Amino acid sequence: MRDNVGVDAEAVTVEATRPLRRPMLVQRWQDLTFLHWAVDPDVVAPLLPPGTRPDLLAGRTYVGLIAFRMRRLGPFAGPGMPYLGTFCETNVRVYSVDTAGRRAVVFRSLDAARLVPVLVARASLRLPYLWSRMRLRRDGDVVTYTSRRRWPGPRDATTALTVRVGAPVAEPTELEHFLTARWGLHTRAYGRTLHLPNVHPRWPLHRAELVHLDDRLVPAAGLPAPETEPVSVLWSPGVPVRFGAPTVVR
Repeated sequence: MRDNVGVDAEAVTVEATRPLRRPMLVQRWQDLTFLHWAVDPDVVAPLLPPGTRPDLLAGRTYVGLIAFRMRRLGPFAGPGMPYLGTFCETNVRVYSVDTAGRRAVVFRSLDAARLVPVLVARASLRLPYLWSRMRLRRDGDVVTYTSRRRWPGPRDATTALTVRVGAPVAEPTELEHFLTARWGLHTRAYGRTLHLPNVHPRWPLHRAELVHLDDRLVPAAGLPAPETEPVSVLWSPGVPVRFGAPTVVR
């Protein structure tokens, strides 16, 4: 696929193709809701770290609002931490491709309900983690996520999101593959752009109906506030995930 001028981007694959022999972090992502909106690449480009550019599908790129529960985050290949490593999280992300053609995500914000992981992620990899008061509730097929930022602000950065989970997705569309099959992240830390690879099983996806959304996280992350319904609403029960050591992009 060559939707990025000057860059031969790797194929979008439903499973990771780059082996990860020594995990740096383990975790499980659980009860995820994915909301996405199309956005002009010219809006996203200035927000990306050097050495990356917006990843495009049919000339468009996307902003995602992803809410879920993190479980047993921990170092290396261990079992993860049951208390400090388990918390609600909601992130705002955009889509990137680097000079090596690796497709990834760039997080504009990551609100999390546990302070220690927030501090560690900010100090180690300069990821934009923020401490928030959060809750995830499930009533049958209806899932609700709420978040209100505590530190470092702005304090009015909040979200309230409810979806109704639908039928499993037998075969994701090209867009659904593009938005979910991501095998790394890009971040800027200590003057360098880094790529962190990850691996996990193929996503078990369900279509979902957006019941309610009152969101201020997307504009707080420097992106236009959505004015239309999302182009994609998905839910997943989750997957176990392993992250590898970072490599320098630039």
